[in-house]
Amino acid sequence: MRRLKTASLLLLFGLQLSVAVSQETYPVNGVADKRTGVYALTNATIFKDAQNSITSGTLLIKEGKIVAVGTSVSIPKDATVIDCKGKFIYPSFIDIYSDYGINTPQRTPGGFNFGAPAQLTSNTKGAYGWNQAIKSEVDAINIFTADAAKAKGLREAGFGVVLTHQKDGIARGTGTVVTLADQMDNLVVIKEKASSHYSFSKGTSTQSYPGSLMGSIALLRQSFLDGQWYKTKPSAEGVNLSLQAWNNNLAYPL
Repeated sequence: MRRLKTASLLLLFGLQLSVAVSQETYPVNGVADKRTGVYALTNATIFKDAQNSITSGTLLIKEGKIVAVGTSVSIPKDATVIDCKGKFIYPSFIDIYSDYGINTPQRTPGGFNFGAPAQLTSNTKGAYGWNQAIKSEVDAINIFTADAAKAKGLREAGFGVVLTHQKDGIARGTGTVVTLADQMDNLVVIKEKASSHYSFSKGTSTQSYPGSLMGSIALLRQSFLDGQWYKTKPSAEGVNLSLQAWNNNLAYPL
């Protein structure tokens, strides 16, 4: 009987331990970067709203929450102090999936012709890959243009920064982070290459493949394999700008 009780207790303990361990893999409900401690951002120009700002102000963050803002904020001894002289702090949302400032590509007019031969290779000119839907070489920073009218609408909705990219193709290249300030293109860029983007939609590609969701998944998988193969510098392939960019873009967040 004593052995049975001991075995039952061990089983119960094991179940509790397995539940506790499994819960660690659950997604975080909220901001994933839960930093502990205190941070003081000092000497910044802090905008409280569209009309009011604080010069040489301090913003105090504790346990991931803003607890004080002003010019005479008491900074705790254990705080990490970050000097933000010449910097600006705004209260705003960040749109992380946008094509702000990027012209929407247009597909070639005309529907699919069942009587015509299938388009098996890309018609993109240059040393690029074989499939038009793989556009890894596209960098949003190279095609971005600030749009004052759209920026105004986004600001009025509460946004101050966007992560923008070209929404076309299965591999869409890199995205860039820009502010929605009413300034010239070169002055609103925060980070030139901040992310890499992918999709299951081939976009404006007129190529026959892929023609289904399964085909899009297969093309993404094959592109990963092709990228690994291209790293071996196969002499028969020569230069492939699409695969070069594909490999480089893996260094950026998805």
